[in-house]
Amino acid sequence: MASLVTGGAGYIGSHTAVALHETGRDVVVIDNFSNSGPKAVDALRVLTTPDLAFVEADLLDSDAVRRVFRDHDIDEVIHFAACKAVGESVAKPLDYYRNNLGSTIGLVEAMAEYEVSRLVFSSSCTVYGQPDEIPVTEAAPTGAESPYGWTKYMSEQILTDAAAALPLDAVLLRYFNPVGAHPSGTIGEDPNGIPNNLVPFVMQVAIGRMEKVRVFGTDYDTPDGSGVRDYIHVMDLAEAHVAALDALASGLSGAVPINIGTGVGSSVLEVIKAASDAVGAEIPFEVVDRRPGDIAKTWAATDYAAEVLGWRATRDLNEMLRDHWRWQSQNPNGFE
Repeated sequence: MASLVTGGAGYIGSHTAVALHETGRDVVVIDNFSNSGPKAVDALRVLTTPDLAFVEADLLDSDAVRRVFRDHDIDEVIHFAACKAVGESVAKPLDYYRNNLGSTIGLVEAMAEYEVSRLVFSSSCTVYGQPDEIPVTEAAPTGAESPYGWTKYMSEQILTDAAAALPLDAVLLRYFNPVGAHPSGTIGEDPNGIPNNLVPFVMQVAIGRMEKVRVFGTDYDTPDGSGVRDYIHVMDLAEAHVAALDALASGLSGAVPINIGTGVGSSVLEVIKAASDAVGAEIPFEVVDRRPGDIAKTWAATDYAAEVLGWRATRDLNEMLRDHWRWQSQNPNGFE
């Protein structure tokens, strides 16, 4: 029996594949390299096993997906594969709806055909839109601010309805801001083009690929005026996915949304300071105007994850930035 990781050559998927391997599971990875590449698989095999099963295919190719289930005796699935850039989703909404919703539907159809009932879905705190209360609990109103966010929201609804009609149980992990890298520096975040997220941008400034960090506003109602977010180490996040599979194997049923974060907010300026400490040099930044749609602060309520999954994050911001810098400094141009 094997664990299937869709999008397993990507940032979070690859770290989760390592965490699964470390539990003794057989792991099968499927990826179309839309946001990764073959060298990511090579690095993943260094940390797991040289014969790690990998299939290059698109989840929209239903025949290819069914071949994976037929050939590898899959009994549980973690679903990461998706387009994920918020800005790009605004420019290309139909691409995002077609890919992210179509891949989820096709995957669940294949699972039903091959009688695989356990699924962990990579959701996002974007399903909360602009939250009214902090910390954000799983009971908070849901919605979205972008086509990307709506694909996560709609995918959750698809899986909730499918769980009511099929032999399917799903954990919907709504995670906040993943950062960091495997402590070996072998795998890490390697975004295509200019990074969309703060920490990879900060690290590319530190390595000399970018000139300086732009801080979008320091006039928010926060301790230092800059935006506050809940950052979580990617290895903590990977371990949460393993805990979710274990909970499903132990009888957790239905479609269960669970926040994954640290429960601690860190500001943009605090992140830059922690990154400077990790790098050992000041990272240049400039303050610019706020971006439309940005919120002042948000972080997760994490008690439900502890209750249902027996999981809590253990790594702090400094460890996140040290591990991220180790990856970036050892791989200044990413996997290439």
